Amino acid sequence: MPKKVAIVGAGVSGLASIKCCLDEGLEPTCFERSDDIGGLWRFTDYLEEGKPSLYKSLISNTCKEMSTFSDFPYPEDFPVFLPHARLLEYLRMYTDHFDLRRHIQFKTTVITIRKRPDFSATGQWDVVTETNGKQTSEIFDAVMVCIGYLADPSLQLSSFPGIDKFKGQYFHSREYKTPEVFKDKRVLVVGMGNSGVDIAVAATHTAKKVMISTSRGAWVISRVFDNGYPWDMVFLTRFLNMIRNSLPGRVTTWLLANRANQWFNHAYYGIIPENRPLQIASSEHNDGRGQQTEAK
Repeated sequence: MPKKVAIVGAGVSGLASIKCCLDEGLEPTCFERSDDIGGLWRFTDYLEEGKPSLYKSLISNTCKEMSTFSDFPYPEDFPVFLPHARLLEYLRMYTDHFDLRRHIQFKTTVITIRKRPDFSATGQWDVVTETNGKQTSEIFDAVMVCIGYLADPSLQLSSFPGIDKFKGQYFHSREYKTPEVFKDKRVLVVGMGNSGVDIAVAATHTAKKVMISTSRGAWVISRVFDNGYPWDMVFLTRFLNMIRNSLPGRVTTWLLANRANQWFNHAYYGIIPENRPLQIASSEHNDGRGQQTEAK
């Protein structure tokens, strides 16, 4: 009798988990509290409590060749870097191709996951779920939690003395959807990660002025690099990985910093990161040069 596996969440990881369980002859049941697959990549015009949120202009920062499922390549006519709608389309195609949907229970919330009294002998779990107000308890041999970690925003207002006296509008990037909210305003974006740079660049199209505040700096690179190749196909190679593992840290740092500075000199803008290259999330954007954005 095949072992039963509970999978929580039908996003990218959850779908891949269903597929892998089926490949190994297991019996997966995926619990998804929404009415559709996609998880993080399912865009809505409104915020959903306890769920991740996308902005309308979001594009993947990794190219399709480096982020495809190995057993289900992206269609050739898909763009190199995918808007969220195309990535969700790909996940639907993946789900339908491997007939994964029949293993998913939608609009079902996982209430509790507990070890059974005989767990030391059986390794089994009690999983309680709720659908349409009705709770159900099932026994599973294994549990895979695939809910991600981007649902709850970290807005540390205590780090901003005087914020209680600020008369303007402030919000976490999770609440951002379109740049119209910045129309004719002076905008300060705190943080220079992927979302910060994306939002700052989008804001330049509607805002009066845009500034970015960063305490540690960041490597800002183009999605498209040498000879039109995607940045990750240039930076994330076996050769460069061998170099990183073989050479002294200072030499590796210099080589990678020199590579990143080929797009523009980070020292000119005062944003050389304290961290070593590629040890923090890079900020990739193709629309950042020439815009009236200041870094502080």
